Amino acid sequence: MRTYLDFEKTIAEIEGKIAELRALARDGEEMSIDDDLKRLEVKAADALEELYSSLSPWQKTQVARHPERPHFSDYAKVLFEEFTPLAGDRRFAEDHAIIGGPARFRGRAVMAIGHEKGSNTEARLKHNFGMARPEGYRKAARLMDTAHRFGLPMISIVDTAGAYPGIGAEQRGQAEAIARCTQACLNAKVPFVSVIIGEGGSGGAVAIASANNVMMLEHAIYAVASPEASASILWRDSARAKDAANTMKITAQDLLD
Repeated sequence: MRTYLDFEKTIAEIEGKIAELRALARDGEEMSIDDDLKRLEVKAADALEELYSSLSPWQKTQVARHPERPHFSDYAKVLFEEFTPLAGDRRFAEDHAIIGGPARFRGRAVMAIGHEKGSNTEARLKHNFGMARPEGYRKAARLMDTAHRFGLPMISIVDTAGAYPGIGAEQRGQAEAIARCTQACLNAKVPFVSVIIGEGGSGGAVAIASANNVMMLEHAIYAVASPEASASILWRDSARAKDAANTMKITAQDLLD
């Protein structure tokens, strides 16, 4: 069942009516519903296009976080051939929040790296909702070093609310790992392209997004801190996240300007 955001109420109502008509057709009701279906489908498409043509920054934030939005693994399946994920940071453990390894993109050997949030409860727990620990950033830096040595262009796909802020991560050097990974990006001697496909949150995103060229999808966001964190800092009230999002200039359109 599709998940609707709070501002998609009109779309939900129209698509609910479409589902009811299709259910009647499956039940063998003796009535012609083709015209009604086509009318409602056109109405739904028009309403969706109109709605998404004028989203506010807070609404774009909600879209960027949509649970049904494609993640790195989904893009990897259609963008890359012969993708071979590599594991471990050679110091502590494997972090599933960042996935990466050599692959082929349009026939060219590349190094692909990206955040993975997971698409269901089990996967989200495994990938820690895309919030990497120090091991993830050290693994990413190791992959970047490998790309340098073998002359592989790098492609990173960014989608994270931020680096994991847990005590264990801090004890194992989260800040240092992020800084080292960012340094590896900036020292890259091979072509490097980064694409923000959903959330680009704080240093957790910058660590693998400091590329030669950075692109964003239309409804992605890129910010120094999440709207909730910013609201907590500015107004001591995370409930004002909407106000923060609408003033922070975090959308692709704002950043392009």
